[in-house]
Amino acid sequence: MINIPSGYQTVMPYLIVKNAAKFSAFTQKVFSAEEKMRHMRDEKIIMHAEVIIGGSTIMFADATEQFTERTTGLFVYVENADETFKKALDEGATSLMLPADQSYGRSSGVEDPFGNTWWITTPL
Repeated sequence: MINIPSGYQTVMPYLIVKNAAKFSAFTQKVFSAEEKMRHMRDEKIIMHAEVIIGGSTIMFADATEQFTERTTGLFVYVENADETFKKALDEGATSLMLPADQSYGRSSGVEDPFGNTWWITTPL
């Protein structure tokens, strides 16, 4: 049996983004994320940080010459897809799909200012 540390999941996304501090702020404002930790390489570069959104951990760091940008697509359940979509746009995201009723819930899509795609869904 694998002994996963408390507060972590078997699989967690690890993003490498330009301006990781602003990425953290984006997740906090849009998804009410809680920043769990932040380790700095120096005064400006985040070497490793983690945010928690609804019990799920996202790890991330600043892009460097050695570790280049690595973005991803994320699917997130939220209380109100329309509200969260608007918050994301207010924080600089670009609309990929307007909120609409789908067979699995109310869903929308955005690309954040860091190149990540977020599928924002309120389940049925």
